[in-house]
Amino acid sequence: MYFPFSLRLIHFTSGMKRLLYLPKIELFHFKNKQSDGKLFLTEAFNVIMEEILHKGTDLKEKVCEWKDPDQLRALLDLDLREHGESHEQLLQRVRDVARYSVKTCHPRFFNQLFAGVDYHALTGRLLTETLNTSQYTYEVAPVFVLMEEEVLRQLRSLVGWSEGDGIFCPGGSVSNMYAMNIARYWAFPQVKTQGLWATPRMAIFTSQQSHYSMKKAATFLGIGTDNVFIVQVDESGSMIPEDLEAKIVQAKSKDAVPFFVNATAGTTVQGAFDPLNHIADISERNGMWMHIDAAWGGSVLFSKKHKHLVAGIERANSVTWNPHKMLLAGLQCSVILFRDTTNLLMHCHSANATYLFQQDKFYDTSLDTGDKSIQCGRKVDCLKLWLMWKAIGTHGLSERVDKTFALARYLVEEMEKRENFKLVCKGHFVNVCFWFIPPSLKGKENSPDYQERLSKVAPVIKERMMKRGTMMVGYQPMDGRVNFFRMVVLSPQLTTKDMDFFLDEIEKLGKDL
Repeated sequence: MYFPFSLRLIHFTSGMKRLLYLPKIELFHFKNKQSDGKLFLTEAFNVIMEEILHKGTDLKEKVCEWKDPDQLRALLDLDLREHGESHEQLLQRVRDVARYSVKTCHPRFFNQLFAGVDYHALTGRLLTETLNTSQYTYEVAPVFVLMEEEVLRQLRSLVGWSEGDGIFCPGGSVSNMYAMNIARYWAFPQVKTQGLWATPRMAIFTSQQSHYSMKKAATFLGIGTDNVFIVQVDESGSMIPEDLEAKIVQAKSKDAVPFFVNATAGTTVQGAFDPLNHIADISERNGMWMHIDAAWGGSVLFSKKHKHLVAGIERANSVTWNPHKMLLAGLQCSVILFRDTTNLLMHCHSANATYLFQQDKFYDTSLDTGDKSIQCGRKVDCLKLWLMWKAIGTHGLSERVDKTFALARYLVEEMEKRENFKLVCKGHFVNVCFWFIPPSLKGKENSPDYQERLSKVAPVIKERMMKRGTMMVGYQPMDGRVNFFRMVVLSPQLTTKDMDFFLDEIEKLGKDL
């Protein structure tokens, strides 16, 4: 007999039987919590729309509401307690997180190599989170396995490869590590089973302005940072091919085997592009794997006007590319692409876990791509890019890239008209590096303390803009140059008025220094 409230039959010592109603209180509460959860999600989403996507993109609102760490801890009430909080308290938590977080979608957020918001990509991100699956087998992610395959094919086509391989990775640093690991396996396949004992000393080559992930990858893979040979760059930040050749000779003299060279297409600070064809020539002569870290600059491939910056990219063995940067796909969206057609990626990384990758499945098991990854669970990162690409097309992405270049050129032209701004160098990309020279330092370039005083200008201006909340832009010292600003132009929401505001605001914040 079925009892809706889970009537439980209780045997008493007297032998008599009684029916005692014991409602499943836990189930009742669970259902109520689920109902409350749906209401909370709906109301929290409204907060997100209003506080982040409406106010966060409004020029009249702040980029951030700065609080010191102790203040922020107190405001957020971060403690985790035994019992849960009320609906209203939780909604206030959502409002607080939105209020005190940096609005990277704000038009005047210039601080990183990502910014702005694309609503189609954001929809893809929300859909990905809601579906909550792992991109390792066709059986649990059929849509996304096929989608990733197509997106990777299109990206490889832009590079210039009709065939090849690839995978979405959790960021450009991991994509670069994949490239180095596959290159090592390509050069010394015994390393997979026998480890470093079975390999000679290996040598890696990368420029002094390349991303720090090259050294991290060498550390993580057990190659060692002493075996990363740093190649000099010219004034614009591009690798000097003659020094690459000299470093290869140096490595060989130390009984190290050159196996991997990393060229950069769009360096982090100056936005420099290495001479890819020259590097490819050297790489081929020395039997090395050539990787291109195009995490930042790869998106120029969409532009007919600017893709000459990566001339020779098709000669690489592998390419890292982050669509979450210039294309605005949203964090994170990074790919590692390979020219290889021999399944190196699978051979190098596969562990053949039989509970996931059974070979007698009822569908084509080549669609189970999870063993190409060093991860088990892998987040779906292709949907946001695919949906955005579907929405605006290749032409729309090309226009987006071209607009950023035009705005960067406008900013440089306007900067050169103002006596308090000095370019570090004229770049070819959308990174604009400069010093602001306050009135107190004008004409004092030959003073013994000039460089020291100049180095303090950018940090003070940065502090002031953060506390005012008007905008955010990064600064750094580099290669003997004291602190200078790195302005990055990439949000499609930007106009020439925003460029003018940027210059005016820097002058306003630094005029009394």
